[in-house]
Amino acid sequence: MSRLEKRFADLKAEGRAALVTFVTAGDPGYDTSLKILQGLPAAGADVIELGMPFTDPMADGVAIQLATLRALDAGQTLLKTLAMVKSFREKDTTTPLVLMGYYNPIHRFGVDSFVTQARDAGVDGLIIVDLPPEHDAELAEPAQAMGIDFIRLATPTTDDSRLPRVLERSSGFVYYVSVAGVTGAGAATTEHISAAIARLRSHTSLPISVGFGIRTPEQAAGIARLADGVVVGSALVDKIAKAATPQQAVDDVLGLCGELAEGVRSARR
Repeated sequence: MSRLEKRFADLKAEGRAALVTFVTAGDPGYDTSLKILQGLPAAGADVIELGMPFTDPMADGVAIQLATLRALDAGQTLLKTLAMVKSFREKDTTTPLVLMGYYNPIHRFGVDSFVTQARDAGVDGLIIVDLPPEHDAELAEPAQAMGIDFIRLATPTTDDSRLPRVLERSSGFVYYVSVAGVTGAGAATTEHISAAIARLRSHTSLPISVGFGIRTPEQAAGIARLADGVVVGSALVDKIAKAATPQQAVDDVLGLCGELAEGVRSARR
């Protein structure tokens, strides 16, 4: 059983959803970013998504675009991101960690080298937002051959005729993008999300995590009553942008993570 499978199975047995947190690797600098990453599990993160900085993050809103620029300006590379995962794994062997980003840096790095180094570093899954299922042979198949889950995105515009193709090689969990737009966009209604989850569950037995537009513990709790996972990214990244010092960035991100975790964990009590 993979780390992702075990984590979602354990949480299902506990009767609660997962808090899935996103931060960008290297934001605002390598050392601070690593401290944040290492602190997230104790602060309440059940699954971590780590963004791979890229110069053209077309699916992301302003907050994550700026985080990517901060990371790149600080010298973050894909090799450093893999090194960050390896450092994380020296202290934490149980928390699932998923790399999220775009295909171009991986293609340039070399797919075979990337999936081998990702596996060796301790990566559990990949979310590559600009690589559709028609190109599974490019990365999904090599990654899964290495034991790395390939997590697909489903959106409000992914209809029933398209869903089976999207989910065909999905593993780990399904990431439901709850609004049509970029990261950090306004939140969808509870009614919309409830209906969307019901539709997805008619197509897959994988856990379903919902993201985009979730910023507060109250919003996280609302989603946690419906879904298997709650994804929060832009709200955490904003804390880094507003911090006056690196230590404040660490404290503020982990503080918000703790508040979100309490919202998720109390949702079904």
